[in-house]
Amino acid sequence: MANIYANENFPLAITKLLRSLGHNVLTSLEAGRANLRIPDEQVLEFAASQRRILVTLNRRDFHQLHNAGKIVHAGLILCTADKDFTGLAQRIHQAISHSTLNPPFLIRINKPNKP
Repeated sequence: MANIYANENFPLAITKLLRSLGHNVLTSLEAGRANLRIPDEQVLEFAASQRRILVTLNRRDFHQLHNAGKIVHAGLILCTADKDFTGLAQRIHQAISHSTLNPPFLIRINKPNKP
């Protein structure tokens, strides 16, 4: 399964669900990097140094970093906020489990449209 680094804005409940699905998830709190106002560039560099895919709700800023191409990273998963934590965890799991991913990749996980 995937090695993931959860940005500090990413819900802990989803982190736990991803772990239950077999992923190795490190949180910013566990890494001693929470509540320190670390710039996004350094967050992505840290995830890259740990060879972890960064998962975040901060879509705009990390999308810009990816497009700039200045930081070689293991991958980005940019998520839309969703109160359905189980559903979001499942969509992340499916996206990284059923794809051939070549770093540096970017995956967008959007909230599904309700009929």
